[in-house]
Amino acid sequence: MNSENRYSVILGNLGNTCDRFLSSGYKDVAPKEELVAQAAAIPGVQGIELVGTWDVTESNITEIKTMLNGHGLTCVSIIPDLFGQKHWGKGSLSAKDAPTRALALEETRIAARIAQQIGCPLVNLWLGQDGYDYPLTADFVGQRSYLTENIRTVASEFPELRFALEYKPKEPRIFSFQARAADTLLMAMETELDNVGVCIDVGHSFVAGENVAEAAVMLQHYGKRLFHMHFNDNYRSWDDDMIVGSIHMTEYFELLYWLQETGYDGWYSMDQYPYREDGGAAVGESVAFLRAVEALLTEERRQAMRELIATGDATCTTRWMRELLLSRP
Repeated sequence: MNSENRYSVILGNLGNTCDRFLSSGYKDVAPKEELVAQAAAIPGVQGIELVGTWDVTESNITEIKTMLNGHGLTCVSIIPDLFGQKHWGKGSLSAKDAPTRALALEETRIAARIAQQIGCPLVNLWLGQDGYDYPLTADFVGQRSYLTENIRTVASEFPELRFALEYKPKEPRIFSFQARAADTLLMAMETELDNVGVCIDVGHSFVAGENVAEAAVMLQHYGKRLFHMHFNDNYRSWDDDMIVGSIHMTEYFELLYWLQETGYDGWYSMDQYPYREDGGAAVGESVAFLRAVEALLTEERRQAMRELIATGDATCTTRWMRELLLSRP
């Protein structure tokens, strides 16, 4: 199948994904080159996302770039590690402590420099530690101001890169400052920079109670601010990071339809945590599902979906989906 969409995976998804009950994980730790080879072997995967300090540093850029080139993979984004070190425990770019904010800003600059040198166009900011847990502990005015200003600072220093803000309602903080599509879009727009946008992680959107297709359309409506997509699935109560399409099949049809309708041209990147499953097989199933939906969304069927949406009859829509997915040839 000749796919128009571009598929990628966060490298760590293929490794030893640990949970809070077994910090050593359920698998053996594989060498980085083995993980890259696994990614390249997944049908449809052309790109890789790397986490700063975990996967790539300023000292191993040449090695990583050679590794990716050798397997025909593109670096899709660099994700600064602003969440996995103890000094971010009370925030990174929004921390009340000025030295911590300065350290976080420099960590983001390092990720941006790595992106430049490795030929990657995007820095993806998941600010999981930037939020709060208890009432009367967060400075909603001051800390949001710190966060916006630091994003503006680093994005203005690297105008040739795009910075995607990945929202999530909770975890590791109980409340995140960037929790939903709308508040994250507002912060991106407040920077007044065209190279600051939003990353939708589908699972985060589910947990936030959003209709993810509607969120995508909103971000596209306001200046094409949807910069990046992370794909996974869950039961909506937690960020389970499951195989794509294993739970929310119909909603994925709606999402992919609207991504096409609104002209989203970014990467379709897998972000899941196969704690016990084989990482390559789980990611492969996710990509296979998305490619299968893509193949079903022919122009003829998209026109049928436009007509269904215009009519707004839930019975007709449900019948159409049932006949598409369950009718025998």
